[in-house]
Amino acid sequence: MKKPSLIVLAALAGTLSALPSAAQQPGAGGAVVAASAPGQATVAQALTLTATVEAIDVAKREIALKGPRGNVVALAVDPEVRNLDKVKVGDQVVVRYIEALSLTLKKDGKDLRGSTQSGDAARAPAGQRPAAAAARQVEVTADVVAVDAKTQTVTLRGPKRMVDLKVPDPGQFKLIKVGDQIQAVYTEALAVGVEPAKK
Repeated sequence: MKKPSLIVLAALAGTLSALPSAAQQPGAGGAVVAASAPGQATVAQALTLTATVEAIDVAKREIALKGPRGNVVALAVDPEVRNLDKVKVGDQVVVRYIEALSLTLKKDGKDLRGSTQSGDAARAPAGQRPAAAAARQVEVTADVVAVDAKTQTVTLRGPKRMVDLKVPDPGQFKLIKVGDQIQAVYTEALAVGVEPAKK
């Protein structure tokens, strides 16, 4: 995966307001969607978070952003970010974050345990307001090595470690047996854009 062109991407996700809890803050909005079918389950979450540029130093490539909880975070802006000189105090930085986890049961799975990862990043064209986006997808195939009916937990052996997975749905839990496999696909996407200050 190419390096995202804004250090802001990771910093906003981790420090402005812990995105999953931001959905209940002023200036943030989000939705959670869950779906299941026999042997399959998916959970997806989409959030939007707005922060205000409190201060900017183009020469030092530093920016201070105020999040929806009122906290101010100082960030270094990656040298690859174009058009930083177009950002002004009072501009709104909009963060859109999507994450999804999909689990699929493979009866008597024959695949090799494994993990793959892919991703991409993009930045705004020269002359446009600064913006960046990054996406990542991780796919893991794990073997079911134990099933505990008392706790409704299955133990999975992945390519690098073992994990206990709680399965709260009794109907789904009954489908899982030792020797099956679980394929997990985790996807996340993050986009950051600068919008003109609201009057």
